[in-house]
This record gives sequence, structure tokens and C-alpha cells, in this order.
Amino acid sequence: MKLLRSLYNWTLKKAEHKYSSWILSIVSFAESSFFPIPPDILLIPMIIAKRVKTWMYAFICTFSSVLGGVAGYAIGYFFYSSIGVLIIDAYHLSSSFNTFENYYNEYGILIVLGAGFTPFPFKFITIASGVFNLNIFLFIITAIIARGLRFYLLAGLLFVFGEKIKVLIDKYFNMFAILFFILLVGSVLLIKFI
Repeated sequence: MKLLRSLYNWTLKKAEHKYSSWILSIVSFAESSFFPIPPDILLIPMIIAKRVKTWMYAFICTFSSVLGGVAGYAIGYFFYSSIGVLIIDAYHLSSSFNTFENYYNEYGILIVLGAGFTPFPFKFITIASGVFNLNIFLFIITAIIARGLRFYLLAGLLFVFGEKIKVLIDKYFNMFAILFFILLVGSVLLIKFI
């Protein structure tokens, strides 16, 4: 927990850095296609440190995440047998991926919408969208809605309750970190056992 607390404090300090928006953009892009860490870990302390940029940070996360989602879609569509398999295997989800196709063909848009809004690993869905040939335009529109809802809702809550949330995070940091990882691991396990 000390490592996570140090990372949180470091991020609060780096929120003032002139390249913080670029870092947030890169993490948001990468998380949608291959990277395991969600941008919320950066977004939350950045908004808490600099509430005047709340809406800009939400836009950066949404825009970059959708672009990363398109990259994930391309990995699934063009490069699944080389790159996509490696990413899916890295998360130990290859057995779930094959059984997932039936659900995806029936509920593709709803799956993208749900995964884009929750802590579910979005890269899994972006790659699957390419592999299972979901309409790219529907994918992009759904990703914009899902990721926009997620990041703007979080940004709005932080904008309104920023100081209270900062006090809560400082007081209950360990509990929030454990809860976050339970949600993250739980969503991965959910995929494996569906």
C-alpha cells in the first residue's frame, strides 16, 4: 500500500507538470488497446490537484481512450493472430475469448457500452470488436458514449465534491486501493468464467 500511496502523492505533484496532460493522454490511449493500468489512477489526483482543468482532463481521457479503442479494434481486425493473441494471453483470457464470440455476436454494442463505462478491461473488448468484425462506426459511437459517460461523470463528481473526496481518499486510501483492485480483478475473472 505504501507504493500505491507514493504513486498517488507523486501523481498529485506531477499534475502541475507541463506534460501532465500528455501523460494522461498516453495512458488513456494505451489502456484501451494494451496497457493494464486505467487512466482513472491519473485522472482522479490530477483533477483534485487542478480542478480548473477538470473538463479538459475528462475530454483528454475520453478522446484518447476512444483513439486507443480504435487501435485495439485494428489489432483485433488486422493483427489478432500475432499481436492480439499476445495481449489476450497476457491477461490469461484466451480460453474465455473463444466462448465470448457467441455473446459478442448477440450483444456486441451493449458489451462495448458496459465495458467502456466500468472497470472491465476495455482492451479486451476493443480487440474483440475487431476480431468479431463489429461495425467500426457503431463501435466508435458506442465507445464515445461509454468512455465519455465514465470520465465526465467521474470528473463531475470530483469537480463538485473535490475537497471532500480528497479528504476521503487521504483518510481511506488503503481501503479504496483494495476496492479498486477487487473490482479490476473481479471483472477479469468474470470474463474468464462467462
